[in-house]
Amino acid sequence: MAYIKGANRPSKEKQDTECPFCRVPEMAEPESLIVHRGETAYVVLNLYPYNSGHLLVCPYRHVADYTDIDDVEAAEIARLTQQAMATLRAAAAPHGFNIGINQGNIAGAGVAAHLHQHVVPRWGGDINFMPIVGGTKTMPMLLEQTRDLLAEHWPGTQQ
Repeated sequence: MAYIKGANRPSKEKQDTECPFCRVPEMAEPESLIVHRGETAYVVLNLYPYNSGHLLVCPYRHVADYTDIDDVEAAEIARLTQQAMATLRAAAAPHGFNIGINQGNIAGAGVAAHLHQHVVPRWGGDINFMPIVGGTKTMPMLLEQTRDLLAEHWPGTQQ
């Protein structure tokens, strides 16, 4: 319900000046929910996940359109997406993934002014009666716990 009501989402007029994806990298872990920081992009848990472990791969640079990122950003976003999938597989063994970028408000982008790629883990039966009847989704872990688990499983992290 917080997502539907627009909590933590800037108005369309203020998306360039109050961008949550520009603000998050300035925060410390674990509060930021950032799982991994790269050179030109970072991986963060979605504050309003479609499923447990729903990650976003975001460039640090405030850019709206996929065609406006440079080759270095594109390569790192692709690499971080692969690492996010590997991390989720190691930590939670999903059966599949939805991966995609919503370009523009009309296409479903909640924050259209800052490009972000969704990496959503999927399990058989993860769509059940709760979203239909209750209008909500159950999550087995708090976001902070999920962030810690995924950060611990990120490739190259010492365990």
